[in-house]
Amino acid sequence: MNFYLKFIHNNNGDYMKTNSIWTSNISLGKTNKLTKDIELDVLIIGGGITGLSTAYHLMNKNLKVALVERNKIGMGITSRSTAKITFLQENIYSKLKKNYDEEISRMYLNSQIEAINTIKDIIKNNKIDCDFNKVDSYLFTNDQEKIKDVKDEKKLLEKFSIKTKEVTELPDKEKIKYGFSVSNTYVFHPIKYLISLKNILIKNNVDVYEDSKVLKIDRENNNFICLTDKATIKAKKVIITTHYPYFLFPFMMPLKCSLEKSYIGVERVFKDYGFSAINTSIPTKSIRYHKDNDKIYKINLINSHNIAIKNNERENFKELLNNNYEYIWSNHDIITNDNLAFIGEIEKDFMIGTGYNTWGMTNSTIAGKILSDIVLNKENKYIKLFNPKRGLNLSKVLKFPIILSSNIKSFVGSKVNKNKSWYKNVVFKKINGNNVGIYIDEDSNKHIIYNKCPHLGCSLVFNEVEKTWDCPCHGSRFDISGKVITGPSNYDISFKEE
Repeated sequence: MNFYLKFIHNNNGDYMKTNSIWTSNISLGKTNKLTKDIELDVLIIGGGITGLSTAYHLMNKNLKVALVERNKIGMGITSRSTAKITFLQENIYSKLKKNYDEEISRMYLNSQIEAINTIKDIIKNNKIDCDFNKVDSYLFTNDQEKIKDVKDEKKLLEKFSIKTKEVTELPDKEKIKYGFSVSNTYVFHPIKYLISLKNILIKNNVDVYEDSKVLKIDRENNNFICLTDKATIKAKKVIITTHYPYFLFPFMMPLKCSLEKSYIGVERVFKDYGFSAINTSIPTKSIRYHKDNDKIYKINLINSHNIAIKNNERENFKELLNNNYEYIWSNHDIITNDNLAFIGEIEKDFMIGTGYNTWGMTNSTIAGKILSDIVLNKENKYIKLFNPKRGLNLSKVLKFPIILSSNIKSFVGSKVNKNKSWYKNVVFKKINGNNVGIYIDEDSNKHIIYNKCPHLGCSLVFNEVEKTWDCPCHGSRFDISGKVITGPSNYDISFKEE
């Protein structure tokens, strides 16, 4: 990982790790960098679940397939998730019924159940050891005004033949106002799963390249010419499976979604209650358990917000810093304007899989099946559901002004007030005509970066907890030296004084 500090003191003076629990004590295996030109039938860009799942379904299909990842496999958004494999996703089905109709809601449910079964089959058929465990999932609220929403979701799922159980407390005896549970849902260790998929791909002649950035894509006749930092890739088809596509055109991603930031803390506990849960209230609360040999952990997501607001990370992490968590970190999720992912072609032979609305484990898995079926010219009943070129509906019309104002607020806010009042060791100034940001660490060393995100030019904010430079517009993250950690930016922002 590219984090400057792996530890921070909480407000009691104890150490807390600021990397995800999924990245601790994990072997990523051998890295193969792309250093020579290649020609392919299919190029997959992005090494998360979507990318590796797509490649998995394209194995042994008489196609030359390669996957290229800018950093290490699984070390992007996947490594920062809570890793729930569930179809119980807040009140998503009620929202889809309202945005579209009941049939769309039912079809989305079927897609999530198919994704769960796909993960089960992949793990079983390949004997993957990834802490895959069956748990019940709970949807609950402690807000009297939200009880109707939870009951409506329960009734709709029952109409779709899902068995539910009404509850007034969670399995760990926490009292709630109202909730219900469903079965046949799971949790796992996402990085162990992806490293296993990587090894399976390599054994089946799918090339996997890490630490290899695709910087530019051009179309030349019936092929794509993709330039990396070390080589050129010529491909008949290109699939973008990065968290946030780095290009503006042709898809205009910033006008079709917003970004949500969430905060996760992991604590050591004495008992694995074997369930996962999420509420429908604000602040968001999400729970699951994880067992690592003789250690048992409770993973808590305790809050979330639009990245256009609340850039004071000390304040955002306050609840976590006031407790004795062993790990704390943050994550970004893309929230689409109609609560459905973007999966499919945006131009001929040019595809994307993104926008999973916080439910990436299942949506990325079904994306892998859809994208591979498009490549193979196979029918897939979910292609139309997730079509990124789908038309307008009421939700899109209503959310467009909100998304537009959010983008404007992020951009203008980043330019107008760089020196936030809460900064302790951060300075913004000009050096040789360049706008730079300077972080002064505890040893008085200066770390200087260009204060401009290479994606669309937003100024950056400094995350004093995780020690990263973050883009408040579209979620790019850089370490204190300016090396890009996650996109959409493809470029570093390191600065050296002459």
